[in-house]
Amino acid sequence: METSLTSGHRANGTILQLDRANVDTDAILPKQFLMIIERSGFGQHLFDEWRYLDHGEPYQDCSKRPLNLSFPLNQPRYEGAGIMLARGNFGCGSSREHAPWALHEWGIRAIIAPSFAEIFYSNCFKNGILPIVLDEVAVENLFVAVEQLPGYQISIDLEKQEIVDGHGNRVPFDVDPFRKHCLLNGLDEVGMTLLKAGAIREFEKTRIVLEPWLYERF
Repeated sequence: METSLTSGHRANGTILQLDRANVDTDAILPKQFLMIIERSGFGQHLFDEWRYLDHGEPYQDCSKRPLNLSFPLNQPRYEGAGIMLARGNFGCGSSREHAPWALHEWGIRAIIAPSFAEIFYSNCFKNGILPIVLDEVAVENLFVAVEQLPGYQISIDLEKQEIVDGHGNRVPFDVDPFRKHCLLNGLDEVGMTLLKAGAIREFEKTRIVLEPWLYERF
């Protein structure tokens, strides 16, 4: 099952469980991979120290590395999962934006947890990931359902702000209206600015007339 949050923002109904609290950004993407100068290539290093049995390095071929088969990302049941289920204070630690880059590149489009670190929470929205805060009881119910019901999946309706499972259970969630608008329309901060490109050009034309000294070359 696949659920569409926007025309370009899709989340698979399969849930990837990460039953750990206080998962920090160094665990999500270890510090050595910050040396990668491109904005790609991070997905294969997502949770690198938990996912592999050896030490990873930037630009390494990960296809031949020994896997930790007990870690969820390496288990067939979670292949192609687009929704992550986690415990409290997810994304704590440093403010590195590379962490949501790695999650997004691996395929995660939504994360459900009782709480998120503030900067990580903001960075998710800026990078096409929907972080959903639910109370601990609701999160625990999801963990139990995934464990006890083979093939359990959910659908996320961002427009209606609710999570729906195959049994008709519905769980509402809150999201900031502006951030919701940006996700639904595939906009980041640069995209929002470009929507006002015409007004910006008109402002600059007026400014040249009113404050010509700002444009003088010395």
